[in-house]
Amino acid sequence: MKTSTKHALLALLLSTTASLAGETVAAKHVLTAEGAKNAGEAAASYARANGAPGGAIAVVDDAGHLLYFVRLEGTFAASANVSIGKARTSATFRKPTSDFENIVNKGRFTMTALPDFTPLQGGVPILHDGHVVGAIGVSGAKSAQQDEEIAKAGAAAIGSAKTASR
Repeated sequence: MKTSTKHALLALLLSTTASLAGETVAAKHVLTAEGAKNAGEAAASYARANGAPGGAIAVVDDAGHLLYFVRLEGTFAASANVSIGKARTSATFRKPTSDFENIVNKGRFTMTALPDFTPLQGGVPILHDGHVVGAIGVSGAKSAQQDEEIAKAGAAAIGSAKTASR
């Protein structure tokens, strides 16, 4: 059978399968720029109210693209990239980065070889109606635990958002 015939049959099979499934396009929950700002500002307010000595706060969409960033006074310079890395890792894997830190701490060091991967506590997904719409990452607070608390506070600011927990 010719390659073009194989491709045509494959396309027909895929379109038939999609038609049998009912829909060819699905609605998607999306974090808006305003939502990202609300999450970031809520996290910053929580950090200030809870004595964080600083904090870089990054909010990304579900693909890990930066939507909002704020760096509180007194935050060390490297925290900016770390917070973005935590947010991206959480968004793309759709789980808290503390899960990955725990995996690495238990000896699975090969996880650190993944590209664009920051397995440090402080990144949490932002959920809306059960869908991951983005994530928030925080770096530069008193501790890794406080980074995560600040991130959770920001994620909770989104409508019906709840952070994923494991």
